Formats: sequence, structure tokens, C-alpha cells
Amino acid sequence: MAGGKVSARQKMINLMYLVFIAMMAMNMSKEVLRSFGLMEAKFAESNTIASDSNSKLLEDLVAKGEEKPKEFAFAASKAEQVSLSSDKFDKFIESQKIELLKRGKYSVDPESGELPFSQMDKTSILEEYWFTGDRLTKDGDAFMAAIETYKEEIKSILGNDVKYKKAISVFEKRFNTAKVTDSEGVKKSYLAYYYKGYPAIASYTKLTSVQNDVKVTEASLYNLFLGNTLTDAVTLKNYKAIVLADKSAFFAGEKFQGRVVLGKYANVVPTKLSVQGQEVDLSKAIDSTGAARLDFNVGNVGEREINGSFTFLEDGKPLEIPITGNYVVVPRPNDASIGADKMNVIYRGLKNPLSISFAGVPDNKVSVSASGGAKIKKTSNGKYSITPSTGKVTNISASAILADGDKVISTKEFRIKSIPSPNGKISGKSGSIRLNKNSVLTSKVLADFGDFVYDLKPSVYSFDLTISGQTPITVSGSNRLNANAKNAVKKAPKRSTITIDNIKVRVQGVSARIPEASPIIIQLTN
Repeated sequence: MAGGKVSARQKMINLMYLVFIAMMAMNMSKEVLRSFGLMEAKFAESNTIASDSNSKLLEDLVAKGEEKPKEFAFAASKAEQVSLSSDKFDKFIESQKIELLKRGKYSVDPESGELPFSQMDKTSILEEYWFTGDRLTKDGDAFMAAIETYKEEIKSILGNDVKYKKAISVFEKRFNTAKVTDSEGVKKSYLAYYYKGYPAIASYTKLTSVQNDVKVTEASLYNLFLGNTLTDAVTLKNYKAIVLADKSAFFAGEKFQGRVVLGKYANVVPTKLSVQGQEVDLSKAIDSTGAARLDFNVGNVGEREINGSFTFLEDGKPLEIPITGNYVVVPRPNDASIGADKMNVIYRGLKNPLSISFAGVPDNKVSVSASGGAKIKKTSNGKYSITPSTGKVTNISASAILADGDKVISTKEFRIKSIPSPNGKISGKSGSIRLNKNSVLTSKVLADFGDFVYDLKPSVYSFDLTISGQTPITVSGSNRLNANAKNAVKKAPKRSTITIDNIKVRVQGVSARIPEASPIIIQLTN
């Protein structure tokens, strides 16, 4: 179609279509511009009403501060600060609107009292005023600085008071100046996204809406200072059922005891946190939900208490909320408790070690005793020793007083056995052995308990030496052959048999009688 010749008549028809489309676009554009103008007028009217209402609220607060200074003087002071800061920012925004009209050469119609909405289509006014390429001009920077200054002033006025945390969050969202991603996925600055490329009336309306945000901020804060925002505090939709157990651990068969209460989790940061007498570093303890993480040594086995306090700022004064609670420490399961039921044995005359504890019961609430006159002694937390002297069995009883006052008793029977006989040894050998005369003459007579469960160190202090066919020679006070025994060995015929028996031993620290060591039978090799 584009390649063929077009008649004069067709050219005229095409031109008429273009003119018609342009006229439609112009009419639609004027309607859009006028719609923005009507919206601006509504914002302006709302701002006027809000200003009057805010003035009355402020007057009410100031009056209450004078009548009841204890309850309202602090809030009235904050309200006056909010008023000054908001008025300053509102006037700055108004100056930007005046500058926009001045640069666009727009003025109010003296008959209608309205701006020429349908003519305010220029997009270059704020672009030249606030932008230079992709950067901001000094005036653009001043606009952004004014917003940030207002935000910082309001937040500084409210401070860290827990009552104002939600108000600060809403205020931050209302004046959020973070970068915005457009429909094409491009991130743009706050000014570029909301003001660059828009007709003058749209930007003018947007500035009026910012003034409206200021009025809304004032109204919400004045009401907050007056205590008029009770809905969020008392509606049950904001509460949860919270189970508070009387303690953090219970024994099997014990009744659960605790409370169910309605409460809220407050995402507020305290000014101070103290637990177990130690102040906690808030920068490390508070997580994203406002919860304080506790980190301290739990102590010994048994029921323990948690004491501390949260300190918040409310109405300009420190508000201390006590922290109370308890928990139960049970022994760490480093190993399993395994016992052979038929091997409960303790040895007469020895200090037999025992480990005795009740899970969840502190050591000072546990007592231990033994029957049959066996001596039982506590050596450390959960550790005991028992030294039986007579009898064949003893019953060891352990009792504990639980947190609820109940008493629990556990008893186990142990067999009492005598210390076994040690093995007699010479030249590192025991039993029936072969040695030459020199080894017999120079070696000590020793004894050991082999693989006995206790590491006892016996010492030989007497023994008899008998050469076959001769009278026994007794050696006393030593573990080496005396002169008589050595002479007898030297004179012994070749391949004679030497018997060392009646080997008497003792063990340091053991009061019980130690059986004689087993005899040694030596066949001489020379």
C-alpha cells in the first residue's frame, strides 16, 4: 500500500483521519489534566480541614498538659515539637508548588479561583528544576534533604518509647523515599519515579498529597499522645494464647502445672537487658522479631531460676519489666547406663567407686546409705565410694526429694567378694617354669593381680623356698633370696626342683587381708 501511488482524494482522507485522531488525543489529554486538577482541589480542601482539626487537637493537648502535667505535660511537649517540624516541612512543600507555578507561568483564574488545570501539561518544569541528566540539581538535593530532615526530626521526637514503635513504622512507610522498580524492571530514584516526565498538574497534585501526608501524620500522633488509639491495643485479634508452664521439665507421671494467658509478642527493642545479674549486649541479643536470645551457663543438675529485667523507655521514663522463670538441668547423656544384673559386685576392704544420681534432682537433694555396716562416703557430685568389711551382700539405697516434695527411693543389692589371690612371679614368669641358677639367685620374688578390675600394687614381704628333698628355708622382710636360700640353690643338684610358696603380700592403703600369692615351681636347667 505504501509503495503505490496515492490519489489526491486519498491523501485528503488520510490527513482528515490524522487531524481527527489528534483532536481526540487532545480532548482526552485535557480531560486527564482536569481530573488531576480536581484531585488536587480535593487534597487542598482536605488539608484545610485537617489543619483546623489538628490545631484543636494540639490546643487540647496543651490544655491537658497544664491541667494534668503528670499525665500529659510530656505528651504535650512532644506534640508541640511535632507541630513545629510539620509546619516547617509543609511550608517548604508549599514553596516548591509556588516555584512550579512560577516557572510554568501559571496563575489562578480570578473568576473561578482555580488553576488552569487543562493547560498545565508541561513536563519540563520539574525536570529542569530538580534534574540535570541522571543526577539531581542543588534544588533536587534540597527537596530530598527536606524529606529526610522531617523524617529524622519526627523519629527523634518519638524516640525509643515502646508506645510509638508502630507509629514510627507507619510513618516510615508513608514517607518512604527508597528506589522504585518501574514496570520495565528498571530501578529509579524516588524523584525520578514520581515526578520526572509527568505534566505539571500531576506533579503539583503529588506535592499537595505530600502535604496531606504531613497533616495525617500530625493527626495520628496527636491522637496517640492523647491516648485515643485504643483499638489496636484492645482488640482480641491481636492477641495469642500463650502457655506458661510452672517449670520447663516434668517427671513421668507428674501432673502438668501452668497457666494459659492472652498476650502479644511485642517487636520492640529495650534500652537495657539484664539476666542473672549480668547486663546483656543488645546488639547481639535481640533478633529480627524483637525477641531477646538468652545465653548463660545453666549450672549444676537440678531446678534453677532465671532472674533479670527488661528496661524500656515509656513516656520519657525508664520502665523496668522483671524477668522471672525457672528451668530444670538434667545430667548430660554422654553415655548410656548399662549394667549386668548378675555382676553387681563390690570387694571387701577396697574403696569401691559408685555413681549415683537422679535425673533433674540437684545433688544436695540426694542421700545414699548401705546396709551391713559398709562405709559409704561421698567423693564429689554424684560420686561415692563404699568400703565393705564383713558379710556377703549389702543393699545400697539412694533417696531423692523431688521439686514437689515427694520422696523417691531406689535400692540395689551388691555381692561382697574378697580380693582374689595374686600370682607369684620370678624373673617375669609364674606357675611352673624353667630357670637357670643365676636367674633364681638374682631375681626378685614378686606378685600381681593379673586382669583384676582394680589396679593394685602388691609387695612381697615373706616367702618359703624349698629344694626337693630338703627342709624349707623362710625368707622374711624381703622379696629377694637371703644368704641361706642362695647357698641352698648353689648346692642344688642339676635339674633340681625349687618351690617358692607361702608368698605373703600386702597392698598399701588396703586394710583387708590379702591372700597368699600362688606358688612358683622352678625346674633348674643347670
